[in-house]
Amino acid sequence: MKTSTETLTFTVAGTGETVELTDYYAVVAGYTGRDAAAVQHHIDELAAIGVAPPPEVPMFYPVDSDTVTSAAELILTGEESSGEIEPLYIRHDGRYYFGIASDHTDRHIETLDIGESKRACPKPVAGTVIPVPDLQDLSLDDCRARSWVDGRLYQDGTLDGLRTPANVVELLLERNPIGERDFVCLGGTLPVIGGDFIYGREWRIELTFPDGTTIDHKYTITKGHQS
Repeated sequence: MKTSTETLTFTVAGTGETVELTDYYAVVAGYTGRDAAAVQHHIDELAAIGVAPPPEVPMFYPVDSDTVTSAAELILTGEESSGEIEPLYIRHDGRYYFGIASDHTDRHIETLDIGESKRACPKPVAGTVIPVPDLQDLSLDDCRARSWVDGRLYQDGTLDGLRTPANVVELLLERNPIGERDFVCLGGTLPVIGGDFIYGREWRIELTFPDGTTIDHKYTITKGHQS
């Protein structure tokens, strides 16, 4: 995992405070489904098309922290990339926060190397986060997660099929040499509607809590050469 040299800034909902991360790790968690049999079925499906099975479940893929961004416009060189809404677990100065992110991934590279496919793209995040006094008390089961691509609904459902935030973070810290450092961790996603990836330009992600609290983010992908 690479330490960032850029500052990642979030606004804390309801307080107006800001959280600034500079020296932190960035990780994308994969295969985070709560149903072990369903996860294995997915692994078997991927293996059938040539994707190597993960050495452990869940998997934690380190990404360059400098690619985690709340920018609204991003440049990508690949032709086949798509995003997915994911919960975002953040630790800063020993305190936890919750946000949302898009695990934008190069789908061509994904068939060759999942870790490299995730490192090939920026990881867009919403600029607003919610403070979490205790991860054990954070439940996302009744939260509604949605994403859109070019105005078309792409994902829609609750997050009750994912491992709990506390479980994901516990395993992250157990398996990775993070220690007391700050980190951001994308925590998994839900299926896309219809099962097919869409390689669009305009993306929107949104998560709504049962009390109506909503976090959202929009970003646009431009094809070109990154400077």
